[in-house]
Amino acid sequence: MRTLPANLLKAVTFWALACLARADSAAPAAPPEPPERHWRLGVALGYGERTNPLIQSEKIPVLVDLDIAWFGKRWFFDNGDVGFAVLDRPAFTLNAVARVNTDRAFFSKTNTRYINFQYLAAGNTSSLVPPPGSQQPTEVQAFRPPRRDYAVEFGFETLFDGEWGAATVRAFHDVSGTHDGFEVGVDYDYRLTRNRFSVAPSVGIEYKSRALNDYYWGVHADEANITLAEYHADAGFGWHAGLRSNYYITKHLRAALSVNYERLQDSVADSPLVKQDYVLGYFGGFAWTF
Repeated sequence: MRTLPANLLKAVTFWALACLARADSAAPAAPPEPPERHWRLGVALGYGERTNPLIQSEKIPVLVDLDIAWFGKRWFFDNGDVGFAVLDRPAFTLNAVARVNTDRAFFSKTNTRYINFQYLAAGNTSSLVPPPGSQQPTEVQAFRPPRRDYAVEFGFETLFDGEWGAATVRAFHDVSGTHDGFEVGVDYDYRLTRNRFSVAPSVGIEYKSRALNDYYWGVHADEANITLAEYHADAGFGWHAGLRSNYYITKHLRAALSVNYERLQDSVADSPLVKQDYVLGYFGGFAWTF
């Protein structure tokens, strides 16, 4: 039996190894995983308004809507809220969150025009006019809505989502000593998508404590006068509903339209500081996500 020469055997071996190395290098490499994004940046330009239930107030215009968020492994910042993920499970997420109460925003857009007041005394309705001989004008009485401060609140929120939609359960308490009250609430929304169009209806209910409502919407003893009676707002339930729709023109650009209706708690709506028992907001424009 003839055997291959040793040099020929070595050459065949090297040739086989070279072919294997070339085949391995020619195979397409697995695509790298996209880097994890920590920032969410967006801006919407358009026009919208939010009504102000406070007396002698102006509607709050909305021309620019910003979306700024950062998400780390546990910590996050989401449009003013600072939070920490306590539990992160496939079915739900539990976050500890610090936020600023939003009721104070209404007291920033007020109208200080002179207005007329009437009050009921001893069964008779009388206009507020100065006594005879006074040099003060007779047709007007000045009024400025009372001052209210922002409150820093801390609490927990639990987020659930699935094919049925998304829900949030939250509870917050004032930790800044501004109103010393609390709020609990539940929100639900469901997103429907068809090609480039999406629509997301939402609904929610919240309960606010007496301390919170009375601080913002009550008339305190040192604020009461002949034109404004002292009033103490009580705890109560309010609700809200909304609708958001988007049409994606490109991956980053979309046309956006949203509307939201909020019904105030009964004791808030009955306050002398309140002229209407609801808040209505809307916005339409174009949004760009970076």
